[in-house]
Amino acid sequence: MSWPFLAVIFSGWIYIDASYRGPSWQRWVFKPVTMLLMLLWAWQAPEITTFSYLILFGLLASLLADILQMIPQDRMFYAIGALFISRLLYTLYFINPLTPSFYWLPIVILLAVGGIIVLLLWNRLEDMRWPVVTYLFITLLMVWTAVEGYITQTNDMSFSQLIGSILLLMASTIWLFNRYRKPFQAADAVIAVCYFLGHFMIVRALHI
Repeated sequence: MSWPFLAVIFSGWIYIDASYRGPSWQRWVFKPVTMLLMLLWAWQAPEITTFSYLILFGLLASLLADILQMIPQDRMFYAIGALFISRLLYTLYFINPLTPSFYWLPIVILLAVGGIIVLLLWNRLEDMRWPVVTYLFITLLMVWTAVEGYITQTNDMSFSQLIGSILLLMASTIWLFNRYRKPFQAADAVIAVCYFLGHFMIVRALHI
């Protein structure tokens, strides 16, 4: 095991624990630190190809979104924009090895999931409606490309990407519901678990 791998786990755990019961300074420090360690771990992949840089830049975009959310002023629009870029880069990475094929069941399920999320949030989003809808669309597209990748090339790498993308969708959904509909006490910790594990599984795929 490489030390960045162990450091990601340790740093991520500190942030998750702080999100639930720890001091706020730990949340400020260890979320960007965890993402930076994730980036370092991705950089140590056995083989860095041109398309691998999409994951690296996707991690950087997610890190930027995290920093924008920590700023006292409301930067939600820009944070969602950075997250959109991150998910777009992941989508482009997942879609690269795919052969043209369409399995309708995953498409129908993801469209239904997206429709339910939008319907439940729509009246609460106000001026953030279309940025949030656009962000959800690219996140669902990312999951779809990961599903297609797993169906057409069933292996450990595609499975890791699939689980990672689903976890990121879960993190995004809980985050939006907590912010715009009904906040709950353990939300930050639950979001952090899904968020870090999602990125972790995607970066893990680079090491397979």
